[in-house]
Amino acid sequence: METRIEAAVAAGGGLVTARCLRELGVDPRRITRAVRDRELVAVRRGVYTTAARWDALDEFSGRPLARVQSVHRTVSLPHVFSHDSAALIHGLPLIDARTADVHLTRARCLGSRVRHGVRHHGAPYAPASVIDVEGLPVLPIARTVADLAREHGYEAGLVAADAALRRGATVRELRDAYADMRSWPGVSCCRAVVDDADAGAESAAETLARILVNELGIGPVETQFPVVVDNRVRWADLRVGCHLFEVDGFIKLLPAADGGVATRSAARVVWDDRKRDRELGAVGLGISHLVWADFFGLRRAQALERLAAEHAITTARFGARLPDHLEIAARRLRGRRTPTVGL
Repeated sequence: METRIEAAVAAGGGLVTARCLRELGVDPRRITRAVRDRELVAVRRGVYTTAARWDALDEFSGRPLARVQSVHRTVSLPHVFSHDSAALIHGLPLIDARTADVHLTRARCLGSRVRHGVRHHGAPYAPASVIDVEGLPVLPIARTVADLAREHGYEAGLVAADAALRRGATVRELRDAYADMRSWPGVSCCRAVVDDADAGAESAAETLARILVNELGIGPVETQFPVVVDNRVRWADLRVGCHLFEVDGFIKLLPAADGGVATRSAARVVWDDRKRDRELGAVGLGISHLVWADFFGLRRAQALERLAAEHAITTARFGARLPDHLEIAARRLRGRRTPTVGL
């Protein structure tokens, strides 16, 4: 690739517009060939990055954010980023960021429409509330939670609300964000989301697991339940009665160099998990395991059936009420959880 093109991409923070390349004297036909030969990748029409940079971006954050940044460089109308795009900018989780549209909110736009792959929302907002995040104008976190709940429904809204509380937002801030949306579509979902939000969920998967367990109707669900085993505190993602629910992610098996959190070999992690389950059974607790695929489609129905059966076995074996010694120990430790992998 020509040095001037690489230099222009680097100078643009990883992105370059077709207009900028033309101003550098690059023939439009050269740009077309570079895209065809995969020297350049079109992030959106008229905005490019190098194939090497694009391949290095992860599909759940890096690439969606690059699309947001590319829109900012090509949309000349006054706008702020909202909904999915605001969540990406703030670092709030989305259920699937790979499929997220780029969302703009414009105070002088009537209704909502899609133009050139970008969703334009006509909605009022306080100009003073707009935040600048690395050059991108974005609506605040609390407003983003409300917008996600209204746009995508309860699950997406709760995933964002849990994360917002974990980041330090308050319930009052989340409620204030939809206080003036009385007649807006989806505002009732905002209320349900904020009522159910829990900072104890440490990931989108843990939020979705809580929704799933609540659907069983087996009792109130507690997040981040501490259990003392062999003088070590182990934290369960969720608890109902004497039964624990743990979300297993692949990152627990991957070392940090590969984007994971494992400090032991994969075989050792699996072996220690089996040992942990036996230890929990010895103190009077049952446990179920969930993975991401259990939250969707046919797997969801199968997971609900399996969890109900496993919970019933635990109840028959240990009873429905948490033993006093476990409750007393947990009472001393609740609220002391620091973000880690979990059990």
